[in-house]
Amino acid sequence: MSDTIDAGCLLLKNALDLDTHPVAVYLDKGARVEPPYRDWRKLEKHRYCQALMRARSGEQVVLEGGEIACPAAAAAFGMKPLPPGLMSGDGLVGFGIVKDPATGRAMFEAMPRLPAGSVQRLALSPLERAPARPDVVVVEGEPEKLMWLLLADLNLAGGARRAGSTAVLQATCVDATVIPHLQQRMNFCLGCYGCREATDLAPGEAVLGFPGSMLEPIVEMVTYLREKAMPRSRAKAVYKRLAASMGDASAGEKKGEVST
Repeated sequence: MSDTIDAGCLLLKNALDLDTHPVAVYLDKGARVEPPYRDWRKLEKHRYCQALMRARSGEQVVLEGGEIACPAAAAAFGMKPLPPGLMSGDGLVGFGIVKDPATGRAMFEAMPRLPAGSVQRLALSPLERAPARPDVVVVEGEPEKLMWLLLADLNLAGGARRAGSTAVLQATCVDATVIPHLQQRMNFCLGCYGCREATDLAPGEAVLGFPGSMLEPIVEMVTYLREKAMPRSRAKAVYKRLAASMGDASAGEKKGEVST
């Protein structure tokens, strides 16, 4: 990537005060592993959300279609057909995710997915080490930190309200990767059963993704927000004044109670 983008990638992590790395995701359509992915760690029997977890922790990894351990994610990336047990909705009933199989069927029928055979492997890297512009950028973190990315997106959209799409299932593969890639827009969600069971995603963290084509304008807008809005909001001066006044009132009430 260019020096400008490289610097922006690091700025994105630092400005948002993220505890882990934003992740660059490449949807590799080739038949062979070619540079720059050749020397990256090849994962075996991993879910996509687990590969993402490793990349956000600093690793550069490759997940071949045949090694994806989650059948729903494999179907979302167009690598394998959805198994009948999931397609029927019975599998989600078995997991206790839905009560009615029809609900599960509807969730999978409406699942955005890549065309069959269009992607052979997934390559993931910490964003600041990304060798080229990624197809998608995925960020996992506390909602307050992701909020600034949404506000950056809202600025770029001229103030249009932002909408998140989710089935509370496949948060990282569909919500944060497939939808941003297919629809070329930012999408966000609160996580899902699978990624919370299979990764270290904390209870207080959420998930967001946006297409790599948006990287430079997002970085530029986050740079603007960090000049005034971000530090001012995080300083909580208005709340502190209220808390101080409430403390004084409370102290006065206590004094009054003692005097009576």
